[in-house]
Amino acid sequence: MPDNSLGSRFTAASESPGLTLWQVTNRWQAAMRAALAHHDLTHVQYVLLASLVWLHADDPARQLTQAELAEFAATDVMMTSQVLRVLEAKQLIERPWHPTDGRARVLRPTADGIQAARRATGDVETADAQFFAPLLGFEAFSAELARLAGTP
Repeated sequence: MPDNSLGSRFTAASESPGLTLWQVTNRWQAAMRAALAHHDLTHVQYVLLASLVWLHADDPARQLTQAELAEFAATDVMMTSQVLRVLEAKQLIERPWHPTDGRARVLRPTADGIQAARRATGDVETADAQFFAPLLGFEAFSAELARLAGTP
């Protein structure tokens, strides 16, 4: 009789942290899509816009580039470029040429972009609070996620 098992070291699929993370991520992303639905923003558009607003507020004079934003948000640079063009078309960001690097663009949120990010953030944070409410020790969980993400 052939061995039809997966050959996993786990006796139950629910013991696999990778599978569990996959399931949780998909459920969390569905919650984020629902929270952002009436904001005319996809989740990645929100993440990049909110990250840009966050970084710009922290240092308004910074000449933030697409590569730096992609690194901060942990997104693919090419995908980031495509999403930023959409945000620019929606007039939520500006992308003038970098003053010293002819290949790069400087990213700035527009006033409408800042307001859009603020409005969406309230709904995103409410959805986060509801999604993660069953966890005990949410702060410790967040710290462990940051450790896995490689952020201090």
